[in-house]
Amino acid sequence: MKSVIAEDLVKTYRNGAVRALDHLSLDVEEGTVLSVLGPNGAGKTTCVRILATLLRPDSGRAMVGGIDVIKHPEKVREVIGLSGQYAAVDEILTGWDNLVMFGQLYHLGKKASVARAEELLERFSLTESAKRPIKTYSGGMRRRLDLAASLIVKPKVLFLDEPTTGLDPRGRQEMWSVIEELVKGGVTLLLTTQYLEEADQLADEIAVIDHGKVIARGTSDVLKKQVGGERLEIVVETQHIAKTVEVVSTVSGHKAIVDEGLRMISAPVSTGATALIETLRSLDIAGIHPLDVSLKRPSLDDVFLSLTGHAAEEKKEEVETKGRRKKAKK
Repeated sequence: MKSVIAEDLVKTYRNGAVRALDHLSLDVEEGTVLSVLGPNGAGKTTCVRILATLLRPDSGRAMVGGIDVIKHPEKVREVIGLSGQYAAVDEILTGWDNLVMFGQLYHLGKKASVARAEELLERFSLTESAKRPIKTYSGGMRRRLDLAASLIVKPKVLFLDEPTTGLDPRGRQEMWSVIEELVKGGVTLLLTTQYLEEADQLADEIAVIDHGKVIARGTSDVLKKQVGGERLEIVVETQHIAKTVEVVSTVSGHKAIVDEGLRMISAPVSTGATALIETLRSLDIAGIHPLDVSLKRPSLDDVFLSLTGHAAEEKKEEVETKGRRKKAKK
């Protein structure tokens, strides 16, 4: 059963001049994690805002938990949780106060709100800091509290929009553990991210979007296979670089790439271990003894660059839009 369905979503700005979503379609199977991967400005946040009833599409259809997002937004809000890119908690209040306040906003009642707040504070390892103002929290603690707030009503579907933005490696690992625990508990999750290792770690499937449309979808392994086979990398002494390039190019059938600084020669290979053994045999005959040898599978970085042709960077129009907003505020 599909917990989230989006069909042909279109969203434009500036009288149609900027197309944030361009007939975007995706779905999420119940109890699984779909990671939406893309650069800044690709349409990830716009997609989440529409599914979370915060934004209306120009056209298209969206269903969450079997409920039409456009026709019955109030019913959708009863079954979802949302954690945006930036913590939406009140810095002046304590962690405990924030969660109790969210509970009451959801009409849980004072007693039920307190009970749920204390349950979530313990679950997210925030009990000791519960009575401290949020402004004294670390970035990781704020993100955990923000995620806790999105779980007040025990949602069936959870939208996380770049949940680990700004966190250090330790904080990111802690957040991943929390997310994995939620999924084990049966929550359906749509996760947007720019971190390729995050998608690799958490997602059952990955949808790569660029310029407002899905350009590839599949498991991590399936997407990696689209780039090709493995990559052979060999480090040798400087005087052996030329001969090693010749050997690697012959074995792989591709022109080898040389990193002069690292003294590393690399090339894609389709036969994996067989190519590695053949290369080492040829180098041994030539009297060359590598300093290091490795056979690497494609990473999601390779997949992303192969599919989009560029690194994760903000679109020009998004930057211009932000600039206009700042000027308007002034």
